Amino acid sequence: MTTTVAPPLDPEPPAPPDARISLKPAGSHPGMVNGAWWPRSRDLARELPPLIAELDKVWGKVDRATVNVNMWPDIPRRVRTGTHVVRVGWFDAEQDRHDICLLAYRRGGRWDLLVVPPELDPDTAARLMAAAAESGNVQSASALLATAPTFQPGPTPAP
Repeated sequence: MTTTVAPPLDPEPPAPPDARISLKPAGSHPGMVNGAWWPRSRDLARELPPLIAELDKVWGKVDRATVNVNMWPDIPRRVRTGTHVVRVGWFDAEQDRHDICLLAYRRGGRWDLLVVPPELDPDTAARLMAAAAESGNVQSASALLATAPTFQPGPTPAP
């Protein structure tokens, strides 16, 4: 009698951690940003799905995201979020380096979030996220980041 051993099944990849976001209260003046997002890395393909999953709950289905090419070393054209696919675009000079723009076509919504650099220390990141989510804040993403005493914008990450 011969025994056949089946190869082990590939384990499911670990679920990405929840997105670290802070949003302005509903109905407040958005200013230049609607809040902040602190990704854990500069891997947009990994970081975007948990962000979209959280924002879909708050704002409705997000269809598109745009980022500044200088913030992310690799920008996928599409990202699967679990429930749908989000198209991703990029700009250079046309979009603030530290901003992510999210669009929901059915709601006609546009939201901009400060992207807190993943390498920033937790205390400074928390302060920036709170400032971006204040209802009276009207600063741009880069202006908010310029207030971080420990952050010095470095060179563009290598692809």
